[in-house]
Amino acid sequence: MATADHREAGQDDPESEDEVYEVVDLTEYARRHQWWSRVFGSNSGPMAEKYSVTTQLVMGGVTGWCGGYLFQRVGKIAATAVGGGFLLLQIANHSGYVQVNWKKVEKDVNKAKKHLKKRANKAAPEINTFIEEATDFIKRNIVLSSGFIGGFFLGLAS
Repeated sequence: MATADHREAGQDDPESEDEVYEVVDLTEYARRHQWWSRVFGSNSGPMAEKYSVTTQLVMGGVTGWCGGYLFQRVGKIAATAVGGGFLLLQIANHSGYVQVNWKKVEKDVNKAKKHLKKRANKAAPEINTFIEEATDFIKRNIVLSSGFIGGFFLGLAS
């Protein structure tokens, strides 16, 4: 009786070598079970399964153009602000309002460069995870991504 109890306990033991795991393919499972669509809606899944190629290209192109146009406008404003700040600093330096210790500035910039090089070699795992997720999204939605890139460049040019 003690051996039967011992064998039953061994079967429930998670370290047992006889344990078998079943792999479930969620895409096939979702296709076979209609309740999945009722719970998560018909909009769950990659873009390629929901919209035609033309619709994906247009959606990607329009969002890319908007992004490129905004990037262009914000970039011009940022460049103007930074350039204007340097110009005002030079005018104030030349007029004698501000005395800049350029050797100290150069030393601090070199120190910051060394610090950034050290930190750049140790990329955070969050960055690697984000890059992997972005790459996976682009691979799954290549038509939408292509439209976005084209629209982005058109937005930059306009």
